[in-house]
Amino acid sequence: MLRVAVVGSGPSGVYTAQSLVEQTAVPDVRVHVLDRLPCPYGLVRYGVAPDHEKIKSLQNNLRTVLEHERVGFVGNVEVGADGLTPGRLLELYHAVVYCVGAARDRRLGVPGEDLPGSFSATDFVSWYSAHPDAAADGFVLGARSAVVIGVGNVAVDVARILARGPEELHPTDVPEAALGALAASRVREVHMVGRRGPSQAKFTTKELRELGGLPQARVVVDPSDLALDPAYADPAGLPAVNRRNVEVVRAWAEATGWEPRERVIRVRFFLRPVEVLEQGGRAAGVRFERTVPDGAGGVRGTGAYEDIEAQLVLRAVGYRGVPLPGLPFDASRGTVPHAAGRVLRDGAPSAGEYVAGWIKRGPTGVIGTNRPCAKETATSLLADAPALARRTVADDPLAALRAWGVRPVEWPGWLSIEQAEAALGRTLGRGSVKIPDWPGLLAAAGRD
Repeated sequence: MLRVAVVGSGPSGVYTAQSLVEQTAVPDVRVHVLDRLPCPYGLVRYGVAPDHEKIKSLQNNLRTVLEHERVGFVGNVEVGADGLTPGRLLELYHAVVYCVGAARDRRLGVPGEDLPGSFSATDFVSWYSAHPDAAADGFVLGARSAVVIGVGNVAVDVARILARGPEELHPTDVPEAALGALAASRVREVHMVGRRGPSQAKFTTKELRELGGLPQARVVVDPSDLALDPAYADPAGLPAVNRRNVEVVRAWAEATGWEPRERVIRVRFFLRPVEVLEQGGRAAGVRFERTVPDGAGGVRGTGAYEDIEAQLVLRAVGYRGVPLPGLPFDASRGTVPHAAGRVLRDGAPSAGEYVAGWIKRGPTGVIGTNRPCAKETATSLLADAPALARRTVADDPLAALRAWGVRPVEWPGWLSIEQAEAALGRTLGRGSVKIPDWPGLLAAAGRD
């Protein structure tokens, strides 16, 4: 029997487990999928927007893997805390695959970024997704206008959530406190701003088009922004996704005869943030420098500036991996050094240690990108299996974890959380509603 721990229960971790137990070359591989949280599914549960029900339904596919007879979910286990080091984990398993994602947002590096009212989009997403680590911040409290810095899918998500009415969010699993705050929000204008043009924006066309379908908001695009993009006039030479993005944005810029809507989303391009403005000790807007293409695929500043008023500033400029105590880390890339998924220590493969997902390749791609990434790592691990199987490990890893003071939440505990969330929703006249705090989750799992 080959015992493997996969650290992280998001798509990359579950796809790794699937690759290991569904192959036939190495018989009787047993996998424990560990997670710091008592809930599985990673960013599918805590990162996919609540109004994206089709994407969230991916949980059903992940569930099938976690219910496999040779896979076990083990939540409420934090590697790197309370003495549970990577080295100690290798005492329990023949191999450990780290699929811990990229937990930190990238910063703007501009004055005023840390003012009250200025947040990372990661914080905002965690709040409306009921992540138990989320700050109980008002976010929208007192705000009339919001600036979302970034033109990727996360920026589109947060702009869309800000522009939705409460009746649109009521059927989702948004936690009750966040739903109440969004229902009371006075934000009526949302600016989504990018430093480059529409032909280089990172959003997908499907996400972008959703903005134009919101029943209570209209999208406004300044044609003068678009004119700066060399590919705007003739996007035929662009990759298909970029070409379609330009076509969607052009349609918005050329639209006439808009019916009045309660909210407006202003999509802006070629503006680079240089300062978060302050008034009364809080964020009051963002100063942007106008940029133009530099001819080499980037942009350069022009020395012309524009201020956009906002009481809520959200930066959505990407994620970054963070070091896990006991594992090597490349700070410049935000990843763990590896060769085909094998962790490298001082340039040499570390016996029994592997990586997959964002901590392996950086925060790139969509959910499906994790499949080939996980398969490559699993292939490396299986090739090493004869040597790994000779290692002496614990007969019962879960018993060892409990002896070390860990209180794991296994699959039945997670099912109890699901049942508690369904019951909570019924009492509120809604569908299933997420429990947003650690005490509530652990109590529901029977670990209070």
